[in-house]
Amino acid sequence: MTAPALTTDAATTAAAGAGRPLPTVIQGGMGIAVSSWQLARAVSLTGQLGVVSGTALDVVVARRLQDGDPGGHIRRALEHFPVPALADEVLAQYYRPEGRADGQPYAPVPKLRPGSRRSAVLAIVGNFAEVWLAKEGHAGLIGINFLEKVKLATPAAAYGAMLAGVDFVLMGAGIPAEIPNLLNRLAAHEPVSLNLHVDGATQPYAFEFNPADITGGGLAPLHRPFFLAIISADVLASRLAREDLTRPDGFVVEGPRAGGHNAPPRGRMVLDDGGQPVFGPRDQANLEKIAAVGLPFWLAGGYSSPEHVAQAREVGAVGVQVGSLFALAAESGLAEDLRRDALARLADGTLEVRTDPLASPTGFPFKVATLPGTQSDEAVHQARPRLCDIGHLSVPFERAPGVLGYRCASEPVHMYTKKGGDLAETLGRKCLCNALLADVGLGQVRKDGYAEQPLVTMGQDLDGVAALLATHPDGWTAADAVAHLMG
Repeated sequence: MTAPALTTDAATTAAAGAGRPLPTVIQGGMGIAVSSWQLARAVSLTGQLGVVSGTALDVVVARRLQDGDPGGHIRRALEHFPVPALADEVLAQYYRPEGRADGQPYAPVPKLRPGSRRSAVLAIVGNFAEVWLAKEGHAGLIGINFLEKVKLATPAAAYGAMLAGVDFVLMGAGIPAEIPNLLNRLAAHEPVSLNLHVDGATQPYAFEFNPADITGGGLAPLHRPFFLAIISADVLASRLAREDLTRPDGFVVEGPRAGGHNAPPRGRMVLDDGGQPVFGPRDQANLEKIAAVGLPFWLAGGYSSPEHVAQAREVGAVGVQVGSLFALAAESGLAEDLRRDALARLADGTLEVRTDPLASPTGFPFKVATLPGTQSDEAVHQARPRLCDIGHLSVPFERAPGVLGYRCASEPVHMYTKKGGDLAETLGRKCLCNALLADVGLGQVRKDGYAEQPLVTMGQDLDGVAALLATHPDGWTAADAVAHLMG
């Protein structure tokens, strides 16, 4: 039997625990491992909500282990994994005590495919480790951020995070209507099924995940985390809240200035003289209508000052979600040279963040920081041989009734078009999977010597980070960022 959806009051108590209020500040779940466990833990220790990025943690844990597990953190976390045989399986496959030799490529990880046991095990273990480390040694709140666009990863990733006791799950980049019921069922270790969008489908498709098939069963019920749907429109808030099975426990209402993926402008796409999408009044959510839904909500995308926090609370929000202040904090997973370069350019006024309508293979606009040596430089991007060897943003398509293939607009053009893809969809696309892993020092090195180059994403509200840099010219910590926001 499926557990009933939590009421708002019950969910608040379950998530915040023992009468503690919901957090005023949510640290954004950014990129791949930019919202590291170190960053989330530091934010949580201030009494606010620290969030780890749940994107591609299967790849992250495999590559960290191949690099020798610096600090022994992953192995320490996996000593507490409730099914030791699964942890041992991952360690045997990927752990290299001496790390990799110079120029040695990372071993591949299994592609996300329905029913893939190897992929599921790696996702469960990777998400468990990241959340466990973020929660280690304190009682603060920890959340995890997932992308609806990476749906095939969601059940196993969420289950791994829940095995570690995650307090909040946040999801955007799509319509997360199935997630509340998914979390209910996973808390009871029950099988789940998610609908799968398939290009050119002539029939409905879905895929299943049964925790007992992986763990063997017999585990105690899990804590059901508080679920926040990341949305950009009030109509979506009303739609999701209409029924028990789709109703989240709250919302993060994200405006077009937020970093990472953005919802496309409503109506026909119009570009300005710089080639950026033009967002207008229709792209701003009606906050009165969202407040009328009756669920707690936070505002995101340009809320990086104490004045913005106060404004958010005045319109009925619990608080704000903030990314860039934390992406540039000392505990961020962003590679140190990239973080320092961004801070230097922020100081001299040359840091620019553009909304690229083409970069992401998902078709969603994507915020890109213009930093030399990264793929924001078209010459650096053009020097990259097109290759799709991770494929987390691949889209299923129907080869024949009941038979699926997978394609990505960032893969080699001839392969994409051979699979029935439109040539026009490949123009300007970048491989975010590989680029975002390079952002955190986990970029692949090819057998031919090519090293994957980064592509940094950040929000367009630079006023908050500039204000913090003025008072912390040598950089800041996550605690400094929280103190700034809290005034």
